[in-house]
Amino acid sequence: MVSLESLNREDFSFATRAIRTGHLRTAEGEHSEPIFNTSSYVFASAAEAAARFSGEQIGNIYSRFTNPTVRVFEERLAALESGERCVATASGMAAILAVCMGLLKSGDRIIASRSLFGSTTLLFNKYLTRFGIETIYVPLSDLTAWEAAIDSHTKLLFCETPSNPLTEMVDLRQLAEIAHRHDCVLVVDNCFCTPALQRPLELGADIVIHSATKYLDGQGRCVGGAVVGNHKLVGEEVYGVLRTAGPTLSPFNAWVFLKGLETLELRMLAHSQNAAQLAAWLNEQPAIERVYYPGLATHPQHSLIGNQQRTGGGIVAFDVRGGQAAAWKLIDATRMLSITANLGDTKTTITHPATTTHGRLTPAERAAAGIGDGLIRIAVGLEAIADIQADLVFS
Repeated sequence: MVSLESLNREDFSFATRAIRTGHLRTAEGEHSEPIFNTSSYVFASAAEAAARFSGEQIGNIYSRFTNPTVRVFEERLAALESGERCVATASGMAAILAVCMGLLKSGDRIIASRSLFGSTTLLFNKYLTRFGIETIYVPLSDLTAWEAAIDSHTKLLFCETPSNPLTEMVDLRQLAEIAHRHDCVLVVDNCFCTPALQRPLELGADIVIHSATKYLDGQGRCVGGAVVGNHKLVGEEVYGVLRTAGPTLSPFNAWVFLKGLETLELRMLAHSQNAAQLAAWLNEQPAIERVYYPGLATHPQHSLIGNQQRTGGGIVAFDVRGGQAAAWKLIDATRMLSITANLGDTKTTITHPATTTHGRLTPAERAAAGIGDGLIRIAVGLEAIADIQADLVFS
């Protein structure tokens, strides 16, 4: 039995690649991908061991950086993102750190969008600065601002599209043109869309980041991350960080993510359908000042839907009148929705970004990112939409 990877994977649809890519059956003839829970591997001889460690021979060495179960996950995700290589990591934040450590040095500059996950902003502002790496922030959708911020020290452009939590978007084709015109690497966090809804590499991006913890898993079971790109940037530079520093994905978590990928497209379309209905309903509620959802015609970048992004996705954010007190009252009144900052689950989750996901930012940083005290983010799950609506009581 050959692996789909040995065939022309472009001949197969997304759904088929999500189920079949990467698995080479062992002598046991298993149908489901096995979990290789081993820290090390046995070599046939000292010469073979030397050849593996030197890179002259491809094969397993040590599970910090080579594991068969993790490799299947990497190959499968790379196939879905149309990438040459994937490196799996212990978390989404570990994936971002590995990219920065692999591609940047002291004196380099990152240009990033203001609309970022709070921990990403803290990584850039608090920790990378200790190594002499500066970050400049610009409005995500303002392409003129992106280009104006680039100087001779700029090496990397980083964005989330849609952003967390305001679902702002940027035209990736145009941003990629700007990056490459200035010899910069464009890195895109594709956590909210996954390759089922958006494939940044096909739009010109150089690297895609994932928190596999979210939609790739799909049921809130495990923590992990991934970096997808070409053989040089990801297969050499980012992989080198993983091999040496060890932010390693466990085989069990990789296996869970493999099972998540099998249903990814079905789930993302269902999340999106529920989210679109919820956003339209929220838009009619008098207690809400504004709804943030790409699928709404009122969204500033709505025109990108159907062009670079397949649907509006599963995340809806909105501002309630009355600030934090009103936001907390609404959240605390829910009975079914899960009050948690995680997202991408079959279960709908609700959170107050200003005091959770972005709570460690300064008030000025939150204001610059548009995170107000009355903002609520809902990651719309797969429950009946009528039940989700009924659990949101506005008074």
